[in-house]
Amino acid sequence: MYLNQVIYIGTYTFPSETKYVGEMKNGMFHGKGVLHFPNGSKYDATWENGIAKQGKFTFADGLQYQEEDWDYCDGYDRCFYSERCNGLRPAGESQLTDRHPPLVIPDGCYDCGDGFYDPSSRVVTSYTGGFLRNADDAEHAWIVRTCRKAWNQGVVDPKGARTEETSTFSI
Repeated sequence: MYLNQVIYIGTYTFPSETKYVGEMKNGMFHGKGVLHFPNGSKYDATWENGIAKQGKFTFADGLQYQEEDWDYCDGYDRCFYSERCNGLRPAGESQLTDRHPPLVIPDGCYDCGDGFYDPSSRVVTSYTGGFLRNADDAEHAWIVRTCRKAWNQGVVDPKGARTEETSTFSI
């Protein structure tokens, strides 16, 4: 038998640094396997000829996505998962992201949840600096409209104005 005719355990790393570890057949994900994303989240699934048939997604902070009865980050509860696990911060110590303290955003960039977005190059990089993707027009518009900006942290914005605000973003 040839290697590509049997199920074997393998590892495949995408250019985005996402890594698959698990069973493979004919060069495709087949059987049980896990996609590990650069931000620490993972998708544990059963695969059939490269297609996920059943699985569960776990965010980097340990929160598991549920299709049914999802009550996290709905219109009534906007707490971060770490706040659910560890409680709310004291008055005057607002938590702007799930990480506390939040990461410092590079000048002229946005924090888009899985990395930093540079609107001048339209590139999203991981928090460690690796390339994740190029943003299309829709993602660009969403990031610019909703995400935290570096110049909201008391740094010089692209137009040269200085702000002392710590959070003026909308969700």
